[in-house]
Amino acid sequence: QLQKDLEEVKELLTKATRKRLRDVLMTEKHKLELEIKNQPPPKPKDVAEEEKSSLGGYTVKINNYGWDQSDKFIKIYISLNGVQKLPAENVQVNFTERSFDLLVKNLNGKNYTMTFNNLLKPISVEGSSRKIKTDTVLVMCRKKREEKWECLTQVEKESKEKEKAAYDTSDPSEGLMNLLKKMYAEGDDEMKRTINKAWVESREKQSKGDIPMDI
Repeated sequence: QLQKDLEEVKELLTKATRKRLRDVLMTEKHKLELEIKNQPPPKPKDVAEEEKSSLGGYTVKINNYGWDQSDKFIKIYISLNGVQKLPAENVQVNFTERSFDLLVKNLNGKNYTMTFNNLLKPISVEGSSRKIKTDTVLVMCRKKREEKWECLTQVEKESKEKEKAAYDTSDPSEGLMNLLKKMYAEGDDEMKRTINKAWVESREKQSKGDIPMDI
């Protein structure tokens, strides 16, 4: 498109007689020539088609994984059937100090992605890598400091702390009440009947002054 614009400007220059118009056209001509010069070279058709096919198809977000740790590494295991058959360049992981992105291209006609943001602690970008095993991708995050991680991300840590705070109060009866509410909300009918019975018996004992509220 730029080349066509340039040809048209050159055509107009041959017909222009007024200096002001010629100056404008010359400026536009130089501008177009510069844009064309700075354009990236076109990719060969076969390369462009290959890239298109490798990124084409359905993209699946990976949510299931397992993880483990050693003194030096956080290890994330992602199960993907047949991943070992792919060319190595089709399994890409980009690391930053507190995150990583995994992209698996063209596995059985699909692309697979996984993103971890806000890792609990900093990792070494240079020391981190990925390994391809039978039906598994292993992401190796090199710890900057050799210390145990209680979870993978900062979000997980905050969620655990909030949950702990809800049931860890200075008032034992308040903590017990919170725990009972959670059990009642998540329990089946049998669990609810058991909790109701215990609650009634506890209230009766408390009203008689036998014992403080307890179960």
